[in-house]
This record gives sequence, C-alpha cells and structure tokens, in this order.
Amino acid sequence: MTYRTSGTCSQSIEFDIVDGKVTGVKFLGGCNGNLQGIAKLVEGMTPEEVIERLEGIKCGFRSTSCPDQFAKALKEYV
Repeated sequence: MTYRTSGTCSQSIEFDIVDGKVTGVKFLGGCNGNLQGIAKLVEGMTPEEVIERLEGIKCGFRSTSCPDQFAKALKEYV
C-alpha cells in the first residue's frame, strides 16, 4: 500500500501487511536515517502494535510527524 502523507517532510509511505504483520516499510523523503530506523523497528509487528506506539507523536511545532502519519496509514488499512 502507498499512503500520501500530509504535514510532514516525507511525501509518502509504502508498506505491506503479510500474515498480519507489517513489512517492507519505506518512506519517500523526510529524515532518511530516522525513518529507516523506524521501518526496521516496526518490521514484524502487528498494525495494532505500531498504531499504539506511534499514534500522536508530533514533530517540533507540527501537529503530526512521519511516525504519526504511518499510524494513520495503518488505521486506514485496518
């Protein structure tokens, strides 16, 4: 699935759900090192676990963040 982000430096997030687990997470744009780290940390987790951990995180003065946008994408998926 590809999710177009809003209010962040990243433009989109690609991911798959295989056997109920998050896999293949890739962010386009944004803080490359941090987003690669997030992608590796969530690999193999259920969408619900990722949503619980990432939802509501803010980036500086913004009302959202790349992790929060990923939680929104997963909520849309489930």
